[in-house]
Amino acid sequence: MAGQGSGGNVIAALCNFFIPGLGHLLQGRVLKALMFFLVTGACYALAATVIFIFLWPVGAIFHLWAIIDAATYRGSEARL
Repeated sequence: MAGQGSGGNVIAALCNFFIPGLGHLLQGRVLKALMFFLVTGACYALAATVIFIFLWPVGAIFHLWAIIDAATYRGSEARL
């Protein structure tokens, strides 16, 4: 990616809006993609059972975190 605010990061953030972790996968960050997908999916799935409805805000926070993290990703070459 070219850096924070680049077109690639915008596309990654949009992908994360629809499927948490997909944008990270596009950026090549497989472990983060898996973590965001599993945690957000589990929270939303358990909240759908109504017994664990309190997990909905946790899933929403992780979903928003995934979007922001993909949008602000700088890449390994920018850290030098």
